[in-house]
Amino acid sequence: MIEKHFVLEDIDPVVFYGVANCHLQMIRALYPKLRITARDNVMRILGDEEQMAAFEESAEKMRQHVLRFNSLKEEDILDIIKGKRTKEEVPDGVVCYTMSGRPIKARTENQQRLIDAYQENDMVFAVGPAGTGKTYLSIALAVKALKDKTAKKIILSRPAVEAGEKLGFLPGDMKDKIDPYLQPLYDALEDMLPQVKLQDMMEKHVIQIAPLAFMRGRTLSDAVVILDEAQNTTPAQIRMFLTRMGWNTKMIITGDTSQIDLPKTQKSGLIEALHILSEVEGIGVVRLDRTDIVRHKLVTRIVNAYEAFDKESNSNV
Repeated sequence: MIEKHFVLEDIDPVVFYGVANCHLQMIRALYPKLRITARDNVMRILGDEEQMAAFEESAEKMRQHVLRFNSLKEEDILDIIKGKRTKEEVPDGVVCYTMSGRPIKARTENQQRLIDAYQENDMVFAVGPAGTGKTYLSIALAVKALKDKTAKKIILSRPAVEAGEKLGFLPGDMKDKIDPYLQPLYDALEDMLPQVKLQDMMEKHVIQIAPLAFMRGRTLSDAVVILDEAQNTTPAQIRMFLTRMGWNTKMIITGDTSQIDLPKTQKSGLIEALHILSEVEGIGVVRLDRTDIVRHKLVTRIVNAYEAFDKESNSNV
């Protein structure tokens, strides 16, 4: 009799064990000669060496399955343990999976252009109205790079532009003041990574979320770097950000030129950067439009109504 420990690295143990430990109970039934107990992300196995080796091989395949698909079903467990073929490769077109097991992939032609541009270039500008999925898809690409180990870290940034509420009037310390600006980035990450793992990655600075002002003086290497809401950067800010790029790094800059919150006298850094850099080799520019909106159908109608209003206002000037 020997004892070994199996650690569920990089995955949510709840997905592996199943609701009310139903997967764990099934695994125990399929390995009756082993004594299997679990606590947090560590499984303790007691039994003979031959059965132990078979269990370890199957458990690792199940762990890899959860890592790829963020889900594990009873039929997957049976197929893996009985040696039958199970889906091992992520289907073409799928970037990664949400925590509920939903595939994240392009839903429009322009979203696919964003994925292709990311693969072909080291820097990509994704510009379009609200709801076109540019931020969510960009973060999915970054999470995939982290899982595939083509990047060592993810760095997400946003300009902390005051839109109706002064930073100084918000309660709490500096972190509390800037967190509301970064919440959409947290939301997307929580949809794609286990909560415990996400917290661990942030504590270890594998995933970093910070206002644009905190980027000055840094060189960002071995990373996927995303600048969100870039329309609210000044020309000096976006120039500073773009020149932070280091070795083995990819940058995605997203923005909506119809939602600029800067003072009317201040030029948007995104608009200037698109004018200056659109023809530079190694930089891809993808423009999404209202046909790419994948939120509630009312979002498309709202965008259309505001576009019509802006055109009418400009024609009356």
